[in-house]
Formats: sequence, structure tokens, C-alpha cells
Amino acid sequence: MTTPALLPLSGRRIPTLSPGAASFPHHRATLRLSEKFILLLILSAFITLCFGAFFFLPDNSKHKRFDLGLEDVLIPHIEAPKGAKHPGGQVVIHGQGDHDEHRHSLRDKIRADHERALQEAKEKLRKSRDELRAEIQTEKSKVLEDLKKEGPKPLPPVPMPKVVGVNDGDPGEPDIKEKRDKIREMMKHAWDSYRQYGWGHNELKPLAKKGHSTNIFGNSQMGATIVDALDSLYMMGLHDEFKDGQEWIEQNLDFSVNAEVSVFEVNIRFIGGLLAAYYLSGQEVFKVKAVQLAEKLLPAFNTPTGIPWAMVNLKSGVGRNWGWASAGSSILAEFGTLHMEFVHLTYLTGNPVMHIRKLLAKMDRPNGLYPNYLNPRTGRWGQHHTSVGGLGDSFYEYLLKAWLMSDKTDTEARKTYDDAIEAIERHLIRKSNGGLTFIGEWKNGHLERKMGHLTCFAGGMFALGADGSPDDKAGHYLQLGAEIAHTCHESYDRTVLKLGPEAFKFDSGLEAVAVRQNEKYYILRPEVIETYWYMWRFTHDPKYRQWGWEAAQAIDKYCRVSGGFSGVKDVYSSNPTYDDVQQSFFLAETLKYLYLLFSSDDLMPLESWVFNTEAHPLPVLRRALRPLQSGGH
Repeated sequence: MTTPALLPLSGRRIPTLSPGAASFPHHRATLRLSEKFILLLILSAFITLCFGAFFFLPDNSKHKRFDLGLEDVLIPHIEAPKGAKHPGGQVVIHGQGDHDEHRHSLRDKIRADHERALQEAKEKLRKSRDELRAEIQTEKSKVLEDLKKEGPKPLPPVPMPKVVGVNDGDPGEPDIKEKRDKIREMMKHAWDSYRQYGWGHNELKPLAKKGHSTNIFGNSQMGATIVDALDSLYMMGLHDEFKDGQEWIEQNLDFSVNAEVSVFEVNIRFIGGLLAAYYLSGQEVFKVKAVQLAEKLLPAFNTPTGIPWAMVNLKSGVGRNWGWASAGSSILAEFGTLHMEFVHLTYLTGNPVMHIRKLLAKMDRPNGLYPNYLNPRTGRWGQHHTSVGGLGDSFYEYLLKAWLMSDKTDTEARKTYDDAIEAIERHLIRKSNGGLTFIGEWKNGHLERKMGHLTCFAGGMFALGADGSPDDKAGHYLQLGAEIAHTCHESYDRTVLKLGPEAFKFDSGLEAVAVRQNEKYYILRPEVIETYWYMWRFTHDPKYRQWGWEAAQAIDKYCRVSGGFSGVKDVYSSNPTYDDVQQSFFLAETLKYLYLLFSSDDLMPLESWVFNTEAHPLPVLRRALRPLQSGGH
């Protein structure tokens, strides 16, 4: 689940030439320095350095000095003179004779190097431009080949968790099978459109029929849709499409790009997607890529508290927070949604996870609620805004799922979840005048009677956490999940398109209806369908399949275009306009949850798999495999 802060923005514009520049098509050629001239500049700088060293070496023959052996560092091709400091050695005091000998030796070597450099320069200048280019290319290839030979450090061998129920899931009944086949066809249309028009780009503009990216991925082309869709393709038996995605990842997925990305989004989509693809298919490339990417994200944790920055540059490692977030704060749903993926990385690599929960456990919480903002420098809360929707949602989800994924051994996570849900039920959950249960937002001591589409995931979370809840409240939480599912279905049913708005209110006589124009859009989000699926798994009430089918038909009718699927800007309009974005999470989550809803329970059984917040399944780490200490992200 993405947060409202991370809604797709328009793609970054590429600077274009001004009319004046366009009228001089040769201007780039006139500004280009020839390779020979560049070489001469480099040589002149080198000669200046050499002569500077020659003429300005201090003449301290009348004084003793401390020789720090810096020539070992500055001129590494010169052998250190006798008595000089070697790495790890001691500083040695030289006498006058030793120093004179050292000085003359150093001068002779610099002169010899100077002569050799001049000779090499003369030889280079005799060569043609094509020869120089070929030589440069050869050197580049050699360096790349050497790097390939070195390769990444091998990962330690660990037993593969037992994976069960990763394909098939035939529902049996012909009418349900027909619905499932329709979902697979929708997935194929979304994938084939991306394959044709946006391949390698992060996402797709299905009307413009070209690639698209948002600020959460910086300016990179990292194939987010490919990575996000892999496990859905695998589950649906679309193995040729899966293989195409795997080949692109093997040949093109590179994390050494100069791109500032969202740590949260890259973690849940890329690391989660790669890990799931690894566990489903057993292909090592996915595991290796996931570990490589995790290493690129680690600099984001270099803060005084260990709470990570929201964004990090994959190349430089420089991190920062969103400018709009309360006084430079990190966001609860972002730094609190890393645990599942990093525990699996710990399992696969042996490197320990960071312990964010330990910091949160020590902090006072207003009314027992977790505010959405935390300053990573001071460790203090930002403004007191609590939400189970955007900015907060997946933090609570991951507390519960940390417990489930640990084979129910991470009791600290379970208790933290139970305490948080108790506070949420006391302060945020209310019933409307019309009898609809909703989850509001707490803002500075006031309950806002508004619920977001993102919050609708909570119905499934309450159902998933019912078993194991304290004080024999399992039935209560299953019922609460059913009430949230009903409310969210009403938000769909009360629109013209039968698709839910981004947010809806419960006051002024309006219930489960969006009021503001900027809350009436639907961007192919999965959360309501996610709750339908969990409620179906735990109750087998046929209404959840019926509601899911209504949503699938509405998506196919109003969001499908020739180049894929697009979000719509107003679900209350009979003539909706498109936002022209096919989100990667549509393939990762929305279509996957629909497919699972119309499959039998033995496809991805919940006893063996836990789905991350991007719907990427990760296996339960059984106690017999490797005991995990409680605590962590």
C-alpha cells in the first residue's frame, strides 16, 4: 500500500532546446573538445605536478625532520625508500645522509617518470582519433571484465524454506473458474501492453502508450512493473511472461544508478518482489539482486537514531526526508514497513536486521497511539496525527505479520500489535449514524470522521490477526473485519462506476461518499479487494466473491483501454477521464488478490505464506529452519 504522499506525480520533464539553440544544429560539434586536446590538457597538468614536486621539494638538509612516508600514498608506483613508514609501521627519524639519498632517489624517479610520460604522450598523439577511441574502449572493457571476474561475495548456503501451494489452485466450480480465467486475461492485457509500450520503464502510460515514472523512483528506469508483477505471473501460470521478466532482470536491472528513490517503495516493490520471485521459482538471480539492492539502501539508516531517511541516492548513499513531512520527520508507515523483507535478507545473508521497534517501545505515545511522524535526528514525534490509512497503515500490518512470519515466535511484535489495535479501537473506530463502522484519523486531539481507500486494508488485517488475539477476542476481531469490509463495499457501491474513491466522509448526512473533488479518483488500488480475499479465506461467505467480481467487472469496463489499464479521476461521473497511469501495484496486488479470491485455498495457504504490503508472498520461517530473535524493524 502506498501512502498519499507517494501518489504518482507527472513524469520528470526532459529539458528541451530553446528555439535559438535549435536553429544552430552544429553548436554541439563546435563545443566538443578533440580527444587529443583533452589528452594534452591532462599531460600538461601531470607535467606541472611533476615539476612542482621537483622544484618545491623542501631543502632541509640543515635540519632533521619527521618523514611521514607520504610518498607511499601520493606516488604509489615508487617503492618506499629504506627506513620509510610502511602501512601500519612507525614514523622513523632520518639523518641528513639518509634524507639526501632519499631526496635524490625521489627526484631521479620523478624525472624518469616524467620522461616516460612524455614519450607515451608523443606516441598517443601520433594515433588517429579512431585508434584512440578503440584504445579507450578496450581499456573500459578490460576494467569491466576484471570487475565481473571479482564478482559479488557468495552468499552463505541456507536451507530453502519449504514452499507449498505456489500454483494451480483450481477452484472446482466452473463459474468461479471462468471468473478466474477472466482475471488472468486482464493480467495478460496489462502485462502485454507494458511489454509493448513501456518495457524497462518503471510504469506505463496506457493512453499515450509510452513509459512512465514517478518521483518515488527518481529518474531511473528500473523496470518496477517487471519486478512487481513477477510473482503474480508465476501464480497465474504465465510462465513465458515470467521468463521474459527474468531475462530483463538478469541483463538490465542495475542499482548503481544516480537516482534518489523512496526507501519504503523500493523495499516493498523491489526487494519484496525479488524475494518472492526467488522463493516461488528457486532462481538464484532474484536472491542476488535483492541482496545487492538492500546494500544500496543501507546508507539511509545512517541517522543519529537509526530511523532511516525517506529517500536515498542509490549511487552516492546520501539520504533525506520528504520536504512536506512534519519538520523533516520520517514517516511511520515507511520506516515501520521494512521488517518482513529485512528479516528474510538476514536469513539469506546472515547479516542482522536493524532494531527500530526497540526505539519505539521506549517512547511515550499520546493515548497509546503512534503518531505518523518521527524525527530521525532527535527521536521525537512530529505533529500528533495518527492514521490507519496513509502515513500509518502498513506499520500496524507489519507488526502482525512479523509475528506470523516468525512462526509465531516474535511475541514482542504480537504484543505491540495488540496494544496498538486496542488504542485504535478506543480512539479511532466509530459507528456512523447509518450504522457503518469506520476508522477515522486522530489530529491533535480531534477525530476526523474520514476514511481513506488505503485504510480499507484493515478489514483483512483484523481478520488475519483474530486468531491469537488476547482475551478470547478472535470472534470480535473477525466481526470487526467484516464490518470494515461492508463499509468499504458501500464506498464502491455508492458511486456511479462502482469503484471506490480515494477518501470518503461520515458526516453532514453523507456517509461513505467522497466530498472533495481531489478525493473522487480511483488509481487501480487493491486495498478493498485485499480485505475481500482475507474475509473469504476466513469465512467463505460467498458475498466476498460477489463483491470482488463486481469490482473486477467495473475495472474491466471503466479502466481498461487499448494500451492497458488506467486510473480514473472521478468515480461519480458517468463519463470519467483517465489519469493515464497503469500503476505497478495493479499487477502486483489488485489482480493478484482477485485471482486468489477466485482460487481454492490451497493456492498460497496462509499457514505457509505471509504477504508483504505489496502483496509479495514470503514463506513463514519455521523454527526448525533458523530461530529468529524477537525484535527488529
